[in-house]
Amino acid sequence: MKADCQKGLYRLQFEHDNCGIGAIVNIKGRKTHQTVEKALHIVEHLEHRAGKDAEGKTGDGVGILLQISDAFFKKAARKAGMKLPEERAYGIAMLFFPQDERKRSQAKKMFEIILEKGGMHLIGWREVPVYPEVLGSRARSCMPCIMQALIQKPEEVEKGLPFDRLLYIARREFEQSNDNTYVASMSSRTIVYKGMFLVGQLRTFFADLQDPDYQSAIAIVHSRFSTNTNPSWQRAHPNRFIVHNGEINTIRGNADKMLAREETMESPYLKDAMHKILPVVDTNGSDSAMLDNTLEFLVMSGMELPLAMMLLIPEPWDHNNSLSQAKKDFYQYYATMMEPWDGPASILFSDGDVMGAVLDRNGLRPSRYYVTSDDEVILSSEVGVLPIPEEKIIKKERLHPGKMLLVDTVKGEIIDDDVLKEHYAQRCPYGEWLDSGLVELRSLKIPNRPVVCYKGKELLRLQKAFGYSYEECRESIRNMALHGSEGTAAMGTDTPLAVLSRKHRPLFHYFKQLFAQVTNPPIDAIREKIVTSTTVYIGKDGNLLQEKPENCQVLKVNNPILTNTDMLKIKHMKVEGFKVAVVPITYYKSTRLERALDRLFVEVDKAHHDGANILILSDRGVDENHVPIPSLLAVSAVHQHLVKTKKRTSVAVILESGEPREVHHFAALLGYGACAVNPYLVQDTIKDLVESGQIEKDYYAAVSDYTLAILGGIVKIASKMGISTVQSYQGAQIFEAIGISQEVIDKYFTGTVSRIGGITLQDIEEDVEALHSRAFDPLGLSTDLTLESLGLHKMRRDGEVHRYQPQTISLLQEAAKQGDYRKFQEYTQLVDQESCGTIRSLLEFNYPEKSIPIDEVESAEDIVQRFKTGAMSYGSISQEAHEALAVAMNRLHGKSNTGEGGESDERMESAGTEHDCCSAIKQVASGRFGVTSRYLVSAREIQIKMAQGAKPGEGGHLPAKKVYPWVAKTRHSTPGVSLISPPPHHDIYSIEDLAQLIYDLKNANQDARISVKLVSEAGVGTIAAGVAKAGAQVILISGYDGGTGAAPMSSIHNAGLPWELGLAETHQALIQNGLRQRVMIETDGKLMSGRDVAIAALLGAEEFGFATAPLVTLGCVMMRVCNMDTCPMGIATQNPELRKRFCGKPEYVMNFMLFIAQELREYMA
Repeated sequence: MKADCQKGLYRLQFEHDNCGIGAIVNIKGRKTHQTVEKALHIVEHLEHRAGKDAEGKTGDGVGILLQISDAFFKKAARKAGMKLPEERAYGIAMLFFPQDERKRSQAKKMFEIILEKGGMHLIGWREVPVYPEVLGSRARSCMPCIMQALIQKPEEVEKGLPFDRLLYIARREFEQSNDNTYVASMSSRTIVYKGMFLVGQLRTFFADLQDPDYQSAIAIVHSRFSTNTNPSWQRAHPNRFIVHNGEINTIRGNADKMLAREETMESPYLKDAMHKILPVVDTNGSDSAMLDNTLEFLVMSGMELPLAMMLLIPEPWDHNNSLSQAKKDFYQYYATMMEPWDGPASILFSDGDVMGAVLDRNGLRPSRYYVTSDDEVILSSEVGVLPIPEEKIIKKERLHPGKMLLVDTVKGEIIDDDVLKEHYAQRCPYGEWLDSGLVELRSLKIPNRPVVCYKGKELLRLQKAFGYSYEECRESIRNMALHGSEGTAAMGTDTPLAVLSRKHRPLFHYFKQLFAQVTNPPIDAIREKIVTSTTVYIGKDGNLLQEKPENCQVLKVNNPILTNTDMLKIKHMKVEGFKVAVVPITYYKSTRLERALDRLFVEVDKAHHDGANILILSDRGVDENHVPIPSLLAVSAVHQHLVKTKKRTSVAVILESGEPREVHHFAALLGYGACAVNPYLVQDTIKDLVESGQIEKDYYAAVSDYTLAILGGIVKIASKMGISTVQSYQGAQIFEAIGISQEVIDKYFTGTVSRIGGITLQDIEEDVEALHSRAFDPLGLSTDLTLESLGLHKMRRDGEVHRYQPQTISLLQEAAKQGDYRKFQEYTQLVDQESCGTIRSLLEFNYPEKSIPIDEVESAEDIVQRFKTGAMSYGSISQEAHEALAVAMNRLHGKSNTGEGGESDERMESAGTEHDCCSAIKQVASGRFGVTSRYLVSAREIQIKMAQGAKPGEGGHLPAKKVYPWVAKTRHSTPGVSLISPPPHHDIYSIEDLAQLIYDLKNANQDARISVKLVSEAGVGTIAAGVAKAGAQVILISGYDGGTGAAPMSSIHNAGLPWELGLAETHQALIQNGLRQRVMIETDGKLMSGRDVAIAALLGAEEFGFATAPLVTLGCVMMRVCNMDTCPMGIATQNPELRKRFCGKPEYVMNFMLFIAQELREYMA
């Protein structure tokens, strides 16, 4: 039953699915076959939300959850010579056994033994009547043997939940002893029928569903659209309690924390069986399956089903003033123990008595429902799934963000969200418990002790020891303290990956942020602030399964970036129930780093044993003899150690460190387990800048603005992944490591995706000690205490290597202007040397012994037809530059791209003329600027931009000063007003939504190819497979180092991956899924030479995009001020005076493209 989980760069956890869901329930609990029949009709009408394989004969998964039909199963049992007891005095297990007879026999025997041990009697086995001939070949090839076990309830056990609890324990024990059989459901109230079907095959495959005696009052259906088509019967929905349309973006952190909670969770209902049940979560399952595992565990532990759902998917309550205080208290009480399972989600749930539905806090998975005069509630992903006469409809409504719909078939009523939640909110005096147990950081007294502050040489020495650069102090930290927001930059990055850099780069730089694209949307943290929360709770987690006052005895912190004063308060807090321990994360410089980490674990265990529930990991104390452990390594190592030793929920981890100073640093620290971070050295740096007059404001105001800038950046990074709360982001590990050895990942960053090896612990140690020796000379000599200018973004002498440096730019411009191929070869020789910081620089061609004559190779004129210029909008660059690119590419029969700024009517009319400046590719981005019917009809290719390499998960931004009247006219907007594209397309929240837009665009222009732009990240291959299934004809994989007119600095350098990884993964995933022949693959992101293009082609690309290089040929000198409207070369500006300086010509771009093609031909030969 195990899917093939690792082929090439693919990993099982990369799989995503979007779905169609539906339910029909009789409010009064009347069971009929009509309910089953109508549910099957619903799922058959959700075909557009169901995926299928390349052949179109095997579905991604369809299923139905029903009440157990007593009449039907008694009839079926009689036919098989068995007799069933009264209704609900027996349970049914639906099992997917292996087809191998010997394995099946062993599994059945094991199942019977476990039932007997649990005091239950097996009445008999029933082979489920099925029709395999209706299936596609892929579904049939992995079809399990489907059987039902009929199980008698022990006399002393009550019907309903007590009996289901016994069945749950037996199932968990069986699952842990057998890994080749899947239990689809095992209950006395509900049963699940599912498999790898097309929507119409569910009823024809299972004969049971066609029997008129099969009656139910509740039916929930699900159709799955998976991004990949590796067959998997068990991944079809429903799960045991839920069907889920959406994604849990925080699943890694949720699962880890759920496993860690096992130490504190005690239930009187499961006390003797806990060892058979744990672990609660099967981490090999999908996000939906893990959510279902958790929900089922909570219910079996005694929590009511709606209550359990409320605390897993809470509504946004932090900033919601319309909620009653009782509800706010209820949510806050549970928030101290359980973080939200965050992400777009529409979830239907049932235990056989109630049927409920809940929507995520952002409302990103629409669901609508009708109530009819026949006492039915019909709910689905959209309206129109069942024909209902208008006169029978009593109520039409949609699910609201964070709200719940509940139908209780036992009471025969629909319970309103307000009534339901108020009922739970009033059950206990949560407000009183919070008043007595919850401690707010702001209410703690400041102790009468001085705050340690570093000044002068001591400050400089520590800055050097922690690797601070001149730019970080004078630009980044200063700007955040001055303006309260992160700095914006332009033109992307062209520096080496951290692992390939000759500089001592911080460990943070080895981790790249992941982000949402296609299968779930990023959220707009600025405009959707009401759903975000930055509050964290610090202290020991209470027992989630028992409501009691001491559970909420935690420290509430509204901003996890702590000031030095905050730190002083926490260290010296004298509050009953809290014990704080400071554990140093420095080590004596002659010690090995591995030994230092082992000693750190011992110190942590000792502090835990002594009763500490708040651990402060501190690197104060760095001196000539003591070296700091990199803060990210220390935090993650301690976090993983506490998880493995089942102590994580009894201890909160705070970091007190001099190392973190950039937004990305803090995001990584929170993502790897820190509850809060105190960057003491940054605050001392700000004090120094204030005292030296470089920051003209009060010190406390400057620190406050700096922490607000960092917090805003963290919320933005979380929102790129569709996560609304810092509490959910904490420990979620939403990063991919690039350039760290597997040994280090497995031991200290467990579970992080890492697909290429790299530095070992020894290398990390050498980096740290090299920085330390620059600050504290080992020979006792005086050291140079000036901060190094690293030049990570803008080039600096002796700084980081840049691929675009003055000599490179000069050679390229000369070659393009003069049409000099020899000069171009000098340029590529230099560029290929300077590309040593890329993955492709590590690859060598495996040349044959004998080359072929170059005349036999495809001509340069043919090759350039596969070339494109990147998406640069009119507005971000000038009319002259934009038109030059279009004219050049049209003459070459290649393609230029409008970007997201539209195109003027005059240019569209020029198509086919001598001065053809109509862009062949018309981009459709989230802002839809300039998108009209005429615009779409004029395209040879229409590109849907889902993400941008330099800032994936964020929208475009054209500053107000660049929105001149002529730009506003083309974009159909107002002059002088900033134009911001939202991070998501608000009509694309899922893969099926993308399929709908592709369909619409094809109807707008049947002759244009439809392209979808994605950004390289872990799992992009499976997303690309889904995009291919959605009907795209071209898939563009952009590298993280692509250019931009404006993006936050942390995004430019730390979000997304090199195109080499994303391109190879996409090519492999499409082949595995039989979809490769359906689509063309394109790539872009700092393609600079024929060698780059050759490697891209070998990794799977058929078309190639260039953006920065063509701009350089037109005169760009990489001033990196595109966002300022001050480009001195008249390219990235709308200023009429500066535009007069533009001296680029289409011929320069043409020469560059032809030279690339010629060099590629030489490699091919």
